[in-house]
Amino acid sequence: MSNYIPTIGVEVHVELKTNTKIFSNSTNGYGEMANSLTNVIDLGYPGTLPTLNKEVLNLAIKAATVLNCKIRREMHFDRKNYFYPDNSKNYQITQSRTPIGYDGYVEIEVNGVKKRIEIEEMHIEEDTCKSTHRGTKTLLDFNRAGVPLIEIVTKPCMASGEEAKAYLEKLRELLFYSDISDCKIEEGSMRADANVSIRKNESDPFGTKAEIKNIGSITNVGISIEKEIERQSKLYDNGETFKPQTRRYDDKIGDTVLMRVKETGNDYRYFPEPDIPFVYVTDEMIERVVATIPMLPDERRKLYIEKGVPEVNANKIVQNRSLSDYFNELLEENTNFKIASNLLLGDIAAYLNKEEKLITETTLTKDRFLELIKNMEDNTLTSKNLKDILNKILEDTSSISDIIKSSGIENITDDSAIRDVVRKVIEANPGSVEDYKTGHDRAIKFLMGQVMKESKGSANPKMAMDILVEELQ
Repeated sequence: MSNYIPTIGVEVHVELKTNTKIFSNSTNGYGEMANSLTNVIDLGYPGTLPTLNKEVLNLAIKAATVLNCKIRREMHFDRKNYFYPDNSKNYQITQSRTPIGYDGYVEIEVNGVKKRIEIEEMHIEEDTCKSTHRGTKTLLDFNRAGVPLIEIVTKPCMASGEEAKAYLEKLRELLFYSDISDCKIEEGSMRADANVSIRKNESDPFGTKAEIKNIGSITNVGISIEKEIERQSKLYDNGETFKPQTRRYDDKIGDTVLMRVKETGNDYRYFPEPDIPFVYVTDEMIERVVATIPMLPDERRKLYIEKGVPEVNANKIVQNRSLSDYFNELLEENTNFKIASNLLLGDIAAYLNKEEKLITETTLTKDRFLELIKNMEDNTLTSKNLKDILNKILEDTSSISDIIKSSGIENITDDSAIRDVVRKVIEANPGSVEDYKTGHDRAIKFLMGQVMKESKGSANPKMAMDILVEELQ
């Protein structure tokens, strides 16, 4: 696309899944009536004092752990001073000099190549209130003011929009599975900004940087980075330069748009927050938090594949947390995990989507699922049968064998009974047999259809096909 070398860094803000806000006891909620989840601390009344929510610290320690960061043992909060309508105190409480996590990494894979994306630092801060622009007016909703965030800043180590997307996917998966955040990008609980610059050679200093803000989806992060690389390449090709700037991604035109040029460096006059004491993180605190981390996605994938689940199925199961948690309950059992994964991702997933249910909201207990897998494995049930009785299996509490009996399903799995049917079909269709012998592939499909018709669909398809081929030869 261009003969320049791109350099990309990503900053991600993630809202933490706590019951209350970071420095007050207001509810940390989303989608409520504007300004209904607030108190005088969130509104920035003079004389109010912040109190650190302990759960925020626990979740930050957890995030630092899953992102392979070193954890700072002694830290303080800082005031980032700036004047803006969404920031009623005229400062934001954050961590500038002593971020809780630093020197971390996550591993991504793009086109079969593994790469470590290095994390420079991860710090805790409070969110500002939400401003909504209506015509000439700006409305402020303080429900978001004081919502706890972690900001995760990578080193400038990515080389394409593809890598940035893979990094964000991995980050979202890790934070979601660790119960740190619900990572709903569409609700703003995970927001990403990208810094993009390009240069001719590895030995050149970094080029001028453009920051892209407010990107509404992971896909758009990839698109906006590629568009920005293209834009900068054209400028440099024409011998032009540009000033460091902030841009935003515009969905409608599928491109980045200038917001403001950074004439001077931002001087936020950081200084330690005097109203919050220093925080000391002990070994016991870290051990307590680490003990609460559930099995993470990579470990799940690896275990599933070891159990015989095809890789594509393993990835799909991990994409659905409730299915993955359900699947984990089977791991100690002796069962056919490949069939189990096919069942979950096939007809069962289709039912769950249609009914808008989680698997835990059906009657398919672990024991009944194990019975179902066994029936599929020994051909008591065929895929066609399963479709006919699936609703009963997921809504009834009867045993699978009772449901099969009451539905009148009887599959012939007896070798000699199927062989009789096959011989009968061969005798009745000499023309098709001749076609098969002269190499017409479609003849066997026709004969197989006749076998299923003759057995009223009750012959086990795999056995029938094997016997048909054997008899024809």
